Amino acid sequence: MGQVQATTERVLPGAAPDRVFEALADYAVIRPKLLPEQYSEYEVRAGGRGAGTQVHWKLQATEKRVRDCLFTVTEPGGRTLVETDANSSMVITWTVAPEGTGSKVTVRATWTGATGIGGFFERTFAPKGLNRIHDQILVKLATETA
Repeated sequence: MGQVQATTERVLPGAAPDRVFEALADYAVIRPKLLPEQYSEYEVRAGGRGAGTQVHWKLQATEKRVRDCLFTVTEPGGRTLVETDANSSMVITWTVAPEGTGSKVTVRATWTGATGIGGFFERTFAPKGLNRIHDQILVKLATETA
């Protein structure tokens, strides 16, 4: 089994890094607004803002594959949120950094992939699909924090 990684970045001109981070860390109000149609059954189960939040959702990764996710959020420092899934090996890291007069947001998802030919296809295609989903979130985040 190999590690699979999907990384998406977007610059949000004019969006202050603290404002962007606050929006990302708000799982109760802002996050649900950012989610594209691939997400369903979104529910905050504990907390709601930053570290200590526990949030559930289902992610329609492909037409046939739905991931049932239960993430716990930590904040290791700086403007970084780490979401760790209790139902899989997936870890999603959101990092906000200053970029010119705005912010640069990086989303990095990693997980342990399948083996064999299935693993080959997963490593080849899953990151592209997840990057498209994360980019949709970042587009909505740019609008929300403009």
